[in-house]
Amino acid sequence: MHPSAEAIGLAPVLAVGLALGARGGRISRPRLAAGALGVVLVFAAFVTELEPLANHTFLWAHLLQNVVLAEWAPVLLVLAVPSLLAERVAGFPFFRPLVALPLWLAVYYTWHLPWIYDTALRHPHSLLHVEHLTYLAAGVCVWWPVVHGRSSAGAKAAYLFAAFVLASPLGLLLALIPRAIYPFYVHAPRTWGPSALADQQIAGVTMAAEEAIVFFGTFTAYLLRFLADEQAGGVFSPRAKAAAARARPGGPPAAPVSAPPRH
Repeated sequence: MHPSAEAIGLAPVLAVGLALGARGGRISRPRLAAGALGVVLVFAAFVTELEPLANHTFLWAHLLQNVVLAEWAPVLLVLAVPSLLAERVAGFPFFRPLVALPLWLAVYYTWHLPWIYDTALRHPHSLLHVEHLTYLAAGVCVWWPVVHGRSSAGAKAAYLFAAFVLASPLGLLLALIPRAIYPFYVHAPRTWGPSALADQQIAGVTMAAEEAIVFFGTFTAYLLRFLADEQAGGVFSPRAKAAAARARPGGPPAAPVSAPPRH
């Protein structure tokens, strides 16, 4: 066990919040299960062997912690928020799509700048905790419009696609740069495992693949929902298209009705 502030502080706070929300049956069982899984992920990422590996040896371990805080745990925690509570905070500015997505991207890219990344790792009892809290807060903001937003399925699909396209270059960049860019991990003592460059490449590929699964997968689900809604509304029905064409000015004339035969 490797207790950290996130494991013995943040995770219990999240658990208490989830328990308070569950009082009186305000959270359904599926939502409660999602929230509990989010808390468990945060706890596991910072109490297991992943914690010392991230803080002392491997970039891939640190990026995995970041992914848990910025993407996986937030969506699960947002899913746990009851609908009534979500309606009360619907007007919060940071939950608006055009604010949440740029904010999340800014947090993600800023903390991955080499000199900021290394500075945070060299201050594990202060700045590193700030980094982790901002990841979680920004992650909640970016997922809120998807889970609780009132936009159509098509708008949510476009939002998720934008998140995927704008975030994925970071992992690809880390995988393709021909040198290790984080001095902290270049000089980290390694008695086993990949070199600093291979470590960075593994981290980049893992991040890119994870974002493809999470964001592109969710985008696909909302796109299919959008297409199903449109088809159910008759937008893609051949008969509906023909009727709409006849209704438009200048559209093709309706087929003449033949007179009944005379006997």
